[in-house]
Amino acid sequence: MNELLLILSIPLIFGLMLACFAFLHKDGLYLWTVLATIAANIEVLILVRAFGMEMTLGNVMFASTFLVTDILSEIYGKEDSKKAVKIGIATSLSFLVCSQLWLLFKPSENDFASDAIHTIFSNTPRLMLASLAVYIICQFFDVWLYHFIWDRTSKKDPNAERFLWLRNNGSTLTSQLLNTILYNIFAFGGLYSWRTIGSIIISCYVIFIVTSLADTPFIYLARRYARTKRLGKYA
Repeated sequence: MNELLLILSIPLIFGLMLACFAFLHKDGLYLWTVLATIAANIEVLILVRAFGMEMTLGNVMFASTFLVTDILSEIYGKEDSKKAVKIGIATSLSFLVCSQLWLLFKPSENDFASDAIHTIFSNTPRLMLASLAVYIICQFFDVWLYHFIWDRTSKKDPNAERFLWLRNNGSTLTSQLLNTILYNIFAFGGLYSWRTIGSIIISCYVIFIVTSLADTPFIYLARRYARTKRLGKYA
């Protein structure tokens, strides 16, 4: 069941992101950044076993934020993709403050949710701060590498647009490797054994490889849609 759900989550999550883009265009991608940032930081608390590996959830949702910056880079440019990263940073900080405020309230005797909320969000500060630090490093690196690959291929071939698959996968796979190593060490060091952390790093990156390759058709669909609707640089 876990394996099937993970497989189905890839087209579902990427498809929902494209639906936001189709409905709200650039603003839809910014909206998805907010949603994915919050959801991924909660989902990552869940540890599951699938495909013979132990892994945290949230990998597909977090991978979609890299797809967002790649689509923004491809259609609108570097500054718009950087804006998505800044929105993600603001979202993480705001959610951290709000979630910690919830824990300060004294629950009523009729409350039924407080214990669960405390269990989830008492670990949030460390995870969110780790996520924020890694997010800043890896997302800005992803944007830089995407345009670095674009500039390099442009020098060799005037029709650099046909290398979309290369800049998409090259930037995302490299950024995701950096993200996987840094996040799991910062977030789970001292909570899990190093053997478990190593297992999580390997399993998470395997998932990221799959999701990075799987997102390629979606960025092509986004570019085709942008051309049809004359969005961004195609206006």
